[in-house]
Amino acid sequence: MLRLRSALLAEFVGTAFLLAAVVGSGIMAERLSEDVGLQLFQNAFATAGMLVALILAFGGASGAHFNPVVTFAARWFGDLDTPTAVGYVMAQLGGGIVGVMAANVMFDLDAVNWSTRDRSSPNLVIAEVVATIGLLVIIFGTVRSGRGDTAPYAVGGYIASAYYFTSSTSFANPAVTVARTLSDTFAGIGPASAPAFLAAQIAGAAAAIIVITSIYPRPKTP
Repeated sequence: MLRLRSALLAEFVGTAFLLAAVVGSGIMAERLSEDVGLQLFQNAFATAGMLVALILAFGGASGAHFNPVVTFAARWFGDLDTPTAVGYVMAQLGGGIVGVMAANVMFDLDAVNWSTRDRSSPNLVIAEVVATIGLLVIIFGTVRSGRGDTAPYAVGGYIASAYYFTSSTSFANPAVTVARTLSDTFAGIGPASAPAFLAAQIAGAAAAIIVITSIYPRPKTP
């Protein structure tokens, strides 16, 4: 029971810091520069750096999922039981919301200010499918190939890249998507746009599981 509580706390705190980094760096970038390309670079750099740090810090406690589709895939592969997976998802959603609210408050904004940023274009939804497939393939590819120690750097590198090669800037995370509706800033997403992103992420996770299972039917030992 103590180990489960530690894991849930790690997922909550880790997801909170991840969203604080995503949203906070987006706000800071907007205030530092009017160049959208530079803003995106700053946002991507901060997010990728935070991901590496968080995975290294919390990987030993919870596996450092910070993402419901990662937890779903882990459950599919038998790495977690169903009650634990549900607990992870709830911790991730709660942590994400707290992280966004903290970022808003740190930059002297209302804790909740609903995003008005429209991200409803079909190409963005397709990009979310691609982004989610890529993220899960990177995570489980490194772990199931017996190179789990490289996962923090692989994930950080992938996210930094995916900010640029996907038109959606790679949310690839339902907890991130829900939480980012609460900030009308650079990293926000309008509530009306969120359901399509969520559906795309679920579809991407299903496709990724097929790819991962085909390449690595069984985990390799280091």
